[in-house]
Amino acid sequence: MDKRALGTSGISIAPLALGGNVFGWTADEATSFSLIDAFVARGFSLIDTADVYSIWLPGHSGGESERIIGAWLKRGGRRDAVHLATKVGMDMKAAGKGLSRAHITASAEASLRRLGTDYIDLYQAHIDDNTVPLEETMEAFARLVEAGKVRAVGASNYTAPRLAEALAASGAKGYPRFSVLQPHYNLANRALFEGALQQLCLREQIGVIPYYALAAGFLTGKYRKPEDLDGKARAGTVAHYLDPRGLDLLAEMDKIAARLGATTAQVALAWLIAQPGVTAPIVSASSLAQLEDIMASPCLALDGAALSRLDRASI
Repeated sequence: MDKRALGTSGISIAPLALGGNVFGWTADEATSFSLIDAFVARGFSLIDTADVYSIWLPGHSGGESERIIGAWLKRGGRRDAVHLATKVGMDMKAAGKGLSRAHITASAEASLRRLGTDYIDLYQAHIDDNTVPLEETMEAFARLVEAGKVRAVGASNYTAPRLAEALAASGAKGYPRFSVLQPHYNLANRALFEGALQQLCLREQIGVIPYYALAAGFLTGKYRKPEDLDGKARAGTVAHYLDPRGLDLLAEMDKIAARLGATTAQVALAWLIAQPGVTAPIVSASSLAQLEDIMASPCLALDGAALSRLDRASI
């Protein structure tokens, strides 16, 4: 499988990343192990998680996903076969939040312990923090890189102006800069990334690993009416896509999938993989069947007609 450079990070990956947000949430430890095993066996390597996963569940305090990945490594998973990406900045309740020097340093050490590794391949600011000077944030990341605890740094949920400011702050001080961006981007929601943010990433050679690549499952086609959401973990996130525009988009995807002998999920991910600047969409799965479907997407080549139709249907 062809690999792509992850921006200027020095890391190259196959064009799909595994989202660890479900580990310890909709996928228990045994299922999570099987998902990681299958993902790595197919030649993929980037596993994305965050310290805050899955603090939203009763009884959880954050770090559950990282602990499961660490347990997978301890069980015998090869560290050299995976690239581990995690994030810092979201509210960890008693453990704090934000992008201060102290919080980044302490959070990195906690993530390393939970992951059971001595380095993180990609450490990302999970959310912008305008209460802390960018110079302080970037210095904290730089110290982790210098110490060999982090290979590369990235950002998630940054606007184009703030990402540009962060790059300038790093450049002025000679700190390692954000080489990766993790934006909210998919066929059903293009506005948050396309435009100034995408152009900045292209211009600065920043690798892009979009999250919500399948719009919380909506773009798989399994949710088409309100009752399909009953009892589902992501019902609140998916519900707002169930409007005429979203259903028309699914109808167009159905036609393209039928013509190409693919699934709607594969079409959605193949479209993302084909977008300028995108290195690898991040996708999560709660079962091996879901993952097998997803892992076929990099092999699906959308022709010009399909790409044009999807562009028009998703505007």
